[in-house]
Amino acid sequence: MKIAVAILLLTAMNLHAQHSKVEPPDQIFINGNIYTGAEEGLGGAPAKVYPRAQAIAARNGRIMAVGASDDIRKLKSPHTRVIDLGGHFVMPGFNDAHLHLASGGFEKLNVELSGAKSLDEMKARIAERVKTAAPGEWVVGRGWDDTKWSVQKIPTRSDMDAVTGDHPAFFVRTDGHMLVANSAALRIAVITKHTPDPPGGRIDRDAEGEPAGGMRETAQNLVRSKVPPPTPAQRRRGAELALQEAARYGLTSAQDNSQWEDFLTYVELEKAGKLTLRISEWLPFPQPLNMLERQRVFHSPRDPMLHTGMLKGFMDGSIGSHTAAMLAPYTDEPANSGLPQFEQAALNQMAAERAAAGFQMGFHAIGDRGVAMALEAFAAAERYVEGKNPKAPQLKQPGGFRLRIEHAQVVAPEDFARFRQLQVIASMQPNHLLTDMNWAVARIGAERAKHSYAWAEFLKNSVVLAFGTDYPVEPITPFRGLYAAVTRKNEAGTKEYFPEQKISIDQAIAAYTTGAAYAEFAESEKGRLAAGFLADFVVLDRDIAKVAPAEILQTKVLRTVVGGKTVYGAK
Repeated sequence: MKIAVAILLLTAMNLHAQHSKVEPPDQIFINGNIYTGAEEGLGGAPAKVYPRAQAIAARNGRIMAVGASDDIRKLKSPHTRVIDLGGHFVMPGFNDAHLHLASGGFEKLNVELSGAKSLDEMKARIAERVKTAAPGEWVVGRGWDDTKWSVQKIPTRSDMDAVTGDHPAFFVRTDGHMLVANSAALRIAVITKHTPDPPGGRIDRDAEGEPAGGMRETAQNLVRSKVPPPTPAQRRRGAELALQEAARYGLTSAQDNSQWEDFLTYVELEKAGKLTLRISEWLPFPQPLNMLERQRVFHSPRDPMLHTGMLKGFMDGSIGSHTAAMLAPYTDEPANSGLPQFEQAALNQMAAERAAAGFQMGFHAIGDRGVAMALEAFAAAERYVEGKNPKAPQLKQPGGFRLRIEHAQVVAPEDFARFRQLQVIASMQPNHLLTDMNWAVARIGAERAKHSYAWAEFLKNSVVLAFGTDYPVEPITPFRGLYAAVTRKNEAGTKEYFPEQKISIDQAIAAYTTGAAYAEFAESEKGRLAAGFLADFVVLDRDIAKVAPAEILQTKVLRTVVGGKTVYGAK
């Protein structure tokens, strides 16, 4: 460790000695307790942790050097700004590997139902919004979670009718895989007892076969399609609110699943100098290939602030909505095994075509059947590309397409080896465990639960982890995820979920930084605080690598820095 620190200091001193050849930093940050980065320990090894430092020199948004404060001070010029970090803990900025920025922003513009403790509270929040709605205006919202209520009842259209009056309305469950619509919305969408379930979806029905209001998976589109799209001004305001949340919780990068119109909003914000978060925007996997190729080149892929990224596809739904695709029926619903979203042969063909066109792919898969479907499609894509062009980069190589499975919550034991063989990244959100641990065993049974949210099992199988939050399904703060990853306990610390799957704090930090960077082909410039890397970091009120796990939940962000610019400062 002492040798490594000496190397850091020598780097800074060499830069100083060559000051006539190197432009001086425009900023230096001194007197910090700087955690310069960590990399996941694969194959069961402990995480690799890089040496700590005291100061950072930055110029034009990138790090020039890290080292001791006295040595970094020597690099400054009369025009260099000096920022004293006050001894606080500093680490690479969080890179949220899976979120929905636009949805988070719209949730704040519409009826925010997150945290509602009962159906009555949900209805009260809706009723308050209805008071200010214009005649005939759609009333929409998101965030209700029946599993957190003492009476775990799925809302119905009659529940909604009681507070929405003549307004058409629908309200999306927290996971986004189900909504409940009122009678006015069902009438506009012409949904009756004779309306068939669409492929990959289900309409909840009452005892007489009438629509009950619940719309699951693709059935949601029957109602959603009737709502006027947001105006550009609404999209921009929603984006601004989501960006503020991201900065407040230490995010410097995000891998986002929003709509194309939202990406265009980010483009406008970037042009105006108001984009405060690096965004890699996903494109819809099922979209026609020619359209995907046009969108890929619309904005420079080399823009470190904003570009398009992987193709996002859905294999299934969620465990909370009983729509995740399972290899065997749900324990608490023996007649239900979930709702797969593809036929395997069609999925394989689409994956092969998109891989051959050079696209990275990431498939939402929560149930063990959904995961198996995704792995089979990736294997088929690899066979196709290798057969079509034996000289093409192999999908399983580090420079290949870095195929990903998003969520990977329930995995059949034999499929961990397939992740390793195909070198598929497990893009997971450990904060989901804090919600799901209350009912997961009841829904999938103890045997399957042993291999659920299996972070340690993935690392033992040399599978790269990339962590995110799935905001707004869960709060955007990464500290809940870090806590869940290292404890596998609820926030009160009173309940534990298969502790053998927990990981170390350094491994968890790595998954939120270097692992997430690797998942978006950015490991050479994100995730570490080292010369040449982007000057993206956060200042915290405590050393999260050393405090007791329960204290991680209380962590406050003091400063968020993106490209050397402070985008958030605590008051």
